[in-house]
Amino acid sequence: MSKLQLSVAMGDYDRTRALLDGRVQIDGVDPVFMNLNPEEMFFRAMRSQDFDISELSFSSYAVKTAKGDCPYVAIPVFLSRAFRHTSIYVRKDRIKRPEELKGKRIGLPEYQLSANVWARALLQDDYGVAPEDVTWVRGGIETAGRPEKIALSLPAGVKLESAREGTTISELLDLGEIDGFMAPRPPSAKVLANPNVGWLFDDPTSVAKDYFRRTGIFPIMHVVGIRKNLAEQHPWLPGAVYKAFTHAKAAALEALSDTSATKVTLPFVEEQLKAARETMGNDYWSYGVTKNKATIDTFLRHHHSQGLSARRLAVEEIFHPATYETYAI
Repeated sequence: MSKLQLSVAMGDYDRTRALLDGRVQIDGVDPVFMNLNPEEMFFRAMRSQDFDISELSFSSYAVKTAKGDCPYVAIPVFLSRAFRHTSIYVRKDRIKRPEELKGKRIGLPEYQLSANVWARALLQDDYGVAPEDVTWVRGGIETAGRPEKIALSLPAGVKLESAREGTTISELLDLGEIDGFMAPRPPSAKVLANPNVGWLFDDPTSVAKDYFRRTGIFPIMHVVGIRKNLAEQHPWLPGAVYKAFTHAKAAALEALSDTSATKVTLPFVEEQLKAARETMGNDYWSYGVTKNKATIDTFLRHHHSQGLSARRLAVEEIFHPATYETYAI
């Protein structure tokens, strides 16, 4: 019996490399892998459904799922997770504390990006700065004129405007025409050289560790989606894909722990691994629903309250039921 030949779009991460080089196989699948950056991958997946299996923006997936028109069903594989305290830059000559963002103008590339959902969530929950308290200015980071991937209908109190024609939000931050910048990528290098531009949090790692200790939340950015028609045709497929991605992550963590000859181009790997485990536990980058239920529910709550999902989604609606409770891998 021949295997299913399926296209798989995902980023080039240590946690996917064992799939790419063939050390880990997806049971019953002959994959055609495509390594793509998030912007291209998410755009093609949501606009024209180019891939059978694809890494997806958690936010875009939630938008489409709430509307009932998402062509993919997700499995609880979280290829991108990040504390988004480093996603917020400000004019340090005028913003000293997060609370001072009230009444200010913040640039962003897209309102609905998962990173921005989380950054707005932490500003609201920890510092009382609600989305309605600022003016959002949408524009490209390096190139002017970036549109939203998905049409949005935001609450009446949310103020969203476009950047001045021909300008980027990096340039506006540099010129002081906006007070802050919120995005998964930093402003351009030229802007970062401006002594009046810097992170909102002077020590974002310490603030993020405190956030985790208080909440237990390690924010989820991306999920893995399978075409719904394929999951319906082949009920074994979601479990097989989940198993393969879990094995690939395990291989990455094993390699990361082997510091006889470090696998990453970064000093102090042992120290950073030790710090991560002491703060977050040995399974600090967990997959699956059970261990991540509070994180998922927090995201869905803010996603709806920020006006992005048409209704408040429940955790149970988000992932394919075959991947909720799986055997130990």
